[in-house]
Amino acid sequence: MTNLGKIFEEKLVNKSAISRITGISSARLSELSRNENTVMKAKEMYLIALALEIPVEEFAKKLYSHLKLKK
Repeated sequence: MTNLGKIFEEKLVNKSAISRITGISSARLSELSRNENTVMKAKEMYLIALALEIPVEEFAKKLYSHLKLKK
């Protein structure tokens, strides 16, 4: 399960409802929430954050807090 999947689980998200309001297919949302190798587009991240009513910066931190700059 990806960080997005964890957020969906925490918020008890109905992927079909998110799909309807964002235009992102339910299949794509499922893929983003299950497969660690699936890359989320910035447009998708923005729309999902809006749909979940989470500030985009906070949403990005929840999704990508594991990433660090090389020294």
